[in-house]
Amino acid sequence: MNSETLTAAKNEIERNGFLDIEPDPTLDLFAEIERLKKEKNAILLAHYYQEPDIQDVADYIGDSLGLAQQAEKTNADMIVFAGVHFMAETAKILNPTKKVVIPDLKAGCSLSDSCPPPLFKKFKDQHPDHVVVSYINCSAGIKALSDVICTSSNAKVIVESFPKDQKIIFAPDKNLGAYINKVTGRNMLLWNGACMVHEIFSLEKITKLKVRHPNAKVIAHPECEDPVLRIADFIGSTTGLLKYTQKDDAKEFIVVTETGIIHQMQKANPTKTFIPAPPENNCACNDCPHMKRNTLEKLYLCMEYEVPDITMEEELRLAAKKPIERMLEISKKAGL
Repeated sequence: MNSETLTAAKNEIERNGFLDIEPDPTLDLFAEIERLKKEKNAILLAHYYQEPDIQDVADYIGDSLGLAQQAEKTNADMIVFAGVHFMAETAKILNPTKKVVIPDLKAGCSLSDSCPPPLFKKFKDQHPDHVVVSYINCSAGIKALSDVICTSSNAKVIVESFPKDQKIIFAPDKNLGAYINKVTGRNMLLWNGACMVHEIFSLEKITKLKVRHPNAKVIAHPECEDPVLRIADFIGSTTGLLKYTQKDDAKEFIVVTETGIIHQMQKANPTKTFIPAPPENNCACNDCPHMKRNTLEKLYLCMEYEVPDITMEEELRLAAKKPIERMLEISKKAGL
C-alpha cells in the first residue's frame, strides 16, 4: 500500500475494526493464505474457538497457554493471530520487533472488558499485602498490574507456586478463581468479572440433556459457574477437554464450552458424538460473538495488506511482559 492508501485503510479499520474490502470471488482463499504465509514468512496462530475454516488453515491451533508458548518461540517475521484482541496483544508483548496482525481489531472479550485497568488499580491499591494472579484473558493494562499471569491450563500450578499464607488477588474471572480456590484450598480475593459465553449455560437444560443421553460424559471449562461444574464428569482447559475426549472410553460427550472446540474433537474422534451444551437463551448452541468476528475473508485481507496490526507503548509492553514470562517459566518447570 502507498501512504495515502494506508492512511485510508487505517481510518476504515478504526471505524469497522477490519479492512472492508471484498476479495476477488474467484480466489481460492485457502491457497492464497498458504501463499502469503510463505511469501511473508508468516505464522498463523488460531484459537480453538475460531470457525472451522480458519482452524483448518492454521499452523497452530491451541488454547491461551499453547498460543502464548508458540508466540514466544516463533521465528516468523509476521504473526497472524486468529483469536481475540488480548491474545494478539500477548503475542506483541513477547515479540516487539515482529509485526502482529489480527483479522478484526474489534474482536474483543467480555471477560477482559469486565476488568478496566483504572478500576482494578484502585482495587489492588486497597490490598497492598496481596500479590496479583491474573488470568491471561485480560488487557495489557491488567497484565502490567499483575505479578504473574495464568491460563486455565496452569492456574492451579501458578497459584500453588506461592506459599499457602500468601494473600492473593485473582482477576478477572470470578468463576475460574472460585474453582481454583476449591481445588487448592486457598481463599483468594476474587475480582467480579466473568465470560459471557461460559456464564450463560443452563443447568436445567444440561440436566435434561443428560437424561436424554444417560451415557454421555459432561465436560466443562472452569470459567463456567459452580452449579454447572458440580455436575461435570471432567473439568479442564480447552486443551484439557480435547485430550479427555481422546483418552476416555465414552462415546458421547456434552461439551460445556464455546462450540468451536467441537471441530477438533470430531476430527480427533470421528466415531464419537459431541453435543453442545445449551445456553439459557433460545439459541441451539453457545458461540462467542467476538471470536466469530474473524472470518476467512478477513484473515486473507489482513495477511495481504498487513493490517490491522497491534501496536503498544514500550513502557506498557515491558510491564506486561514480566508476569507473562514468569508464567511461562513456572509452566516450563511444571512440564506444562
